[in-house]
Amino acid sequence: MPSLPVDDDPRDNVRDLLKRTAVALKEGGVPFALCGGYAAWMRGAPEPDHDADFLVPAAEAERAAKVLADAGLQVVDPAEDWLLKVVRDDVFVDVLWRTCGHPVETDLIDRADVLPVLSVQMPVLTATDVLVTKLMALDEHYCDFGRMLPVARALREQVDWPQVAREVAGNDFAVVFLQLLGRLDVVP
Repeated sequence: MPSLPVDDDPRDNVRDLLKRTAVALKEGGVPFALCGGYAAWMRGAPEPDHDADFLVPAAEAERAAKVLADAGLQVVDPAEDWLLKVVRDDVFVDVLWRTCGHPVETDLIDRADVLPVLSVQMPVLTATDVLVTKLMALDEHYCDFGRMLPVARALREQVDWPQVAREVAGNDFAVVFLQLLGRLDVVP
């Protein structure tokens, strides 16, 4: 596969690989949804400065890898046992079938809204699900509220905050972040 063109904005290369990955999954009939920073970006948050992420149901993980490889994308099997990476030059897209220690179920993907993402129609996690998955990833090793605050602010009117509070109640880091949002009047 040819190298990506050198662009002034390095995110252009991530965007291109994001689109190619989504098209391959769509054409291969693999259920998926855009998640993480780019899903938040599609809903009004700042654009991420690194990779893009997709979710596939755990039962579809092997098929997703085959579909992506058959589409000519370079698929790398990292040490982690819950994702694969689509790699091209110095950029990558993560395809996850576990999030926050739990297998991705089809209901999460079924709730996604089909939106135009960089001119490609694809399922994008709801704002509520984006926040829940991001908050559940917080732990003693990764607890960067500074990166989370702009996302929560941007998505605040789209989020079902009582549902978020219920779903993250077992994660003390997430609970404290929600308390911070309340004290800052970001959420009611």
